[in-house]
Amino acid sequence: MERRKVDILCVQETRWKGSKARSIGAGFKLFYYGVDSKRNGVGVVLKEEFVRNVLEVKRVSDRVVSLKSEIEGVMLNVVSGYAPQVGCELEEKERFWRELDEVMESIPTGERVVIVVDFNGHVGEGNRGDEEVMGKFGVKERNLEGQMVVDFAKRMDMAVVKTYFQTREEHRVTYKSGGRRTQVDYILCRRGDLKEISDCKVVVGESVARQHRMVVCRMTLMVCKKKGSKIEIEKKTKWWKLKKEECCEEFRQKLRQALGGQVVLPDDWETTAEVIRETGRKVLGVTSGRRKEDKETWWWNEEVQDSIQRNRLTKKKWDMDRTEENRQEYKEFQRKV
Repeated sequence: MERRKVDILCVQETRWKGSKARSIGAGFKLFYYGVDSKRNGVGVVLKEEFVRNVLEVKRVSDRVVSLKSEIEGVMLNVVSGYAPQVGCELEEKERFWRELDEVMESIPTGERVVIVVDFNGHVGEGNRGDEEVMGKFGVKERNLEGQMVVDFAKRMDMAVVKTYFQTREEHRVTYKSGGRRTQVDYILCRRGDLKEISDCKVVVGESVARQHRMVVCRMTLMVCKKKGSKIEIEKKTKWWKLKKEECCEEFRQKLRQALGGQVVLPDDWETTAEVIRETGRKVLGVTSGRRKEDKETWWWNEEVQDSIQRNRLTKKKWDMDRTEENRQEYKEFQRKV
């Protein structure tokens, strides 16, 4: 983490028994959970400067843990998960997806979410029919477990981040064992926050585990200005008033007086320029520095206002009851707005 400048790292298969937070050296702290020292276990490692921002840690199971922190006024939820392998019982797989669904449903829609999971599934290359949640740059064919990942992304309006970035296949493969090369580890974020991620790739040169490779992404949080904070706007000299002959004549006279009656300007241009600017401010005046909030906006009409209001209502309906019908209704109003 120190060498690669990673601030937040999700880890799986820790196989550490217990429910603790502990410093692991070099200014990093691990929040982990596990019930068996021989299997499973998940955690999140934070850089020391972010530890004091942690608001909540949910240790759901030895396969799912989530951590909420506040960074510059932005609520960021990081979820670390480890999905059952292909050969595991169906009941265990269903329990994992149920836990992940419950974590997502407990997070308010206005908060950022980053899900980092060893899904043990392949979403595959290409995105025909799934353009809304993934890009084209996966690896090989999709399997049943990979389809579950795509279905989850659609259900929760998430995006499979790695598939949107075109890199060499060597930088897409997250699991390599002998002749087997697959992509099973993924980072997901809300579709609306995808614009905050500038890069996502597999780090080839780090020996983290024998078969697994580290997946990293660069995310820049867009911090919103707090309501009520005033935005300073530069006050500008009203130079356009010089178009009027009377203003122009008055400015000329005042400027001559300020320069001591000289017709030829002094050699020191910086001093002369400041005299001109100061005279302009006194004679012509300056703008108030306030925004014109009453300026008419031609497109802000009743039809637009009504569409936005109905869009908000359908969004609330979708948040309360995430059925396919409610989702389609919400998407339709989004398009209309």
